[in-house]
Amino acid sequence: MRLLVLLAVLWTAAAWGQAQFPSKPVRWIVPTGPGSAVDVTARRIAPKLAEALGQPVIVDNRPGANSMIGARETARSAPDGYTLFQAVVNNALNDILVPDECCKLNEKLVPVTRLVSTPLVMVVHPSVPAHSVKEYVALAKSKPNQLTYASGGNGAITQMAGELLKIITGIQVREIPYKAIGAEFPDLVGGHVDTAYLAPVVIRDAIKSGKIRGLAVAGPRRIGIIGDVPTMAEAGFPAIDAIGWNGIFVPAGTPAPVIDRLQHEIAGILKSKEMVDDAQNLGYELGGERPQEFGNYVRAEIGKWAKVIKQAGIKIE
Repeated sequence: MRLLVLLAVLWTAAAWGQAQFPSKPVRWIVPTGPGSAVDVTARRIAPKLAEALGQPVIVDNRPGANSMIGARETARSAPDGYTLFQAVVNNALNDILVPDECCKLNEKLVPVTRLVSTPLVMVVHPSVPAHSVKEYVALAKSKPNQLTYASGGNGAITQMAGELLKIITGIQVREIPYKAIGAEFPDLVGGHVDTAYLAPVVIRDAIKSGKIRGLAVAGPRRIGIIGDVPTMAEAGFPAIDAIGWNGIFVPAGTPAPVIDRLQHEIAGILKSKEMVDDAQNLGYELGGERPQEFGNYVRAEIGKWAKVIKQAGIKIE
């Protein structure tokens, strides 16, 4: 009898705590530095989430180790909904290349919802005599290993895009790794590297000014800010799909009602006119899916890129 009473008290206390969530500030861990695209997304949404929750939401930048420092910090936190992790596609790629049991996505860190997705755009320097992906492939086949493509290094989504094109078409293009995604942009504009795979907002102005040429969007549809650039499917290569995404995860064991509350509030924010207009202007897509749907998306991404990594022989040295 005493045991039943104790269990009832504990259950009531837990249910009360969940009903009162949140009763203190929430920490939002970002695995990249201040000013990055991921950080900008966090700082746009966090104040709105704070308003919806009635508690401060504090953005905490924890960059480093290809986004793993932030993941480990989150995994060590209490599973109570007060620590959110803005995982990025690199975290999924890490789970393939350098798996860390402490913080695998969908296992030790469980999904809340996707925030934004940004398809990469294949671009070339104007000196490259190719105005379509088919012309680029033909050029690469006529000059094996003479063309180059820039990447953010082993495990970066930009490397995945470059290697996927090579696997599907059989071309040989030399990879030029950079320390971070986006660091290659000056060299691309300067003609020191021939090809890159970058976010629409990064290359929009350079395409319009003729400093670089857009060949194809590695996503399901054209992007308004670079509307003249076709999709990979339109260019004849429907299997080439490379999207940078990020979304919220929490430590495993976080109560389902807390996860549901977070997903509901974030999804509402993403539907606001301000966020929708911003997405159209900057060329990204908004998430807001339920946890299970987002988890399935992440599993599909891991499965897709695992095949590319195996075929390309990519390893972390």
